[in-house]
Amino acid sequence: MTDPYFFGYGSLVNRATHAYPDARRATLSGWRRAWVRSPGRETVFLTGVPAPGHRISGLIARVPGADWTTLDLRETGYARVPAQGAVAHDLHPDTDIAVYAVQPADMLTSGDHVILLSYLDVVVQGFLREFGADGVADFFATTDNWDTPIHDDRAAPLYPRHQVLHPDERALVDRHLSNLPTRIVNVPA
Repeated sequence: MTDPYFFGYGSLVNRATHAYPDARRATLSGWRRAWVRSPGRETVFLTGVPAPGHRISGLIARVPGADWTTLDLRETGYARVPAQGAVAHDLHPDTDIAVYAVQPADMLTSGDHVILLSYLDVVVQGFLREFGADGVADFFATTDNWDTPIHDDRAAPLYPRHQVLHPDERALVDRHLSNLPTRIVNVPA
């Protein structure tokens, strides 16, 4: 049996947030990213959403022994769905690949949810390391719902897999945010 792979398009692009082997760049066709609200959470999810004619960059990585338990736990709130055939990669064409996505029935259309800046920082750091500045620009361009408020938690990160960013990395995130219809908020603890 050949081990399956997952396609990561957000924090899983940042290799510092996981230890899954054989990570490599890939592209998922027919999808975009979106910030979505979900019941029972104060923060939004970054999810993949089907979008014919679009594509998103990310990483695939091997799930040894098809043991999805730890990754499924990390991705609580997402459904693991098959993605082989939609992912361009350099492995055997029959490689089993899954993507995690919030299901439409679990998405809210309104609420006071926020994006954690510490979460966004991790995502952008991963894209910068894997795809360079152009990859970061592509991440912002292929992600929807930037009108969601962003909670600046950099001083006391709430995202469990937060990373230390170099000042240039923080400046890159801030520069992209300044060009979007979003606002930075401080949410009381």
